[in-house]
Amino acid sequence: MTAQATRITALYERLSRDDESQGESNSIINQKAFLENYAKRNNFTNIRHFTDDGVSGTTFDRKGFQAMIAEVEAGTVATIIVKDMSRFGRDYLKVGLYTDVLFKDKGVRFIAINNDIDSDKQGDNDFTPFLNIMNEWYAKASSRKIQAIFKSRMLEGKRVSPSVPYLKNESKSIDKCVYKQ
Repeated sequence: MTAQATRITALYERLSRDDESQGESNSIINQKAFLENYAKRNNFTNIRHFTDDGVSGTTFDRKGFQAMIAEVEAGTVATIIVKDMSRFGRDYLKVGLYTDVLFKDKGVRFIAINNDIDSDKQGDNDFTPFLNIMNEWYAKASSRKIQAIFKSRMLEGKRVSPSVPYLKNESKSIDKCVYKQ
């Protein structure tokens, strides 16, 4: 058996927020099935899942991701397959560092199915850097929108967390805290 035949096909799944289910979220289960079906249809073998459930794509300090990168650096990965580029990461410089530098240096084929990206088909990947920038922009824009919603709710005196903060005063009655800007 050749060294190439023993290398793995890494299927990477990620979801920012879990869906409150016990065990893996429904989205992760669906991503795994989607990636496995793609791998089987396209004759990828020796598959192994690397998963991060409930972890933002804006950080690369993810257990599943780091385990996959360790395998890449060890030379045991032939191909990495993701559902789309946003599942891989939302920092365009770091995504580019992995896909354009590390993976090429280690001879790893990279496929993002829904974005029609395949590193073996170089002509098809001209739009990839722009897609990565848009993924990062989306994460930043979403964060700003969420912060604005929380700020607005606080200024209106509305609850912004699952539990309402209270202070006890000396007379043992409870007064609601007031948020100030």
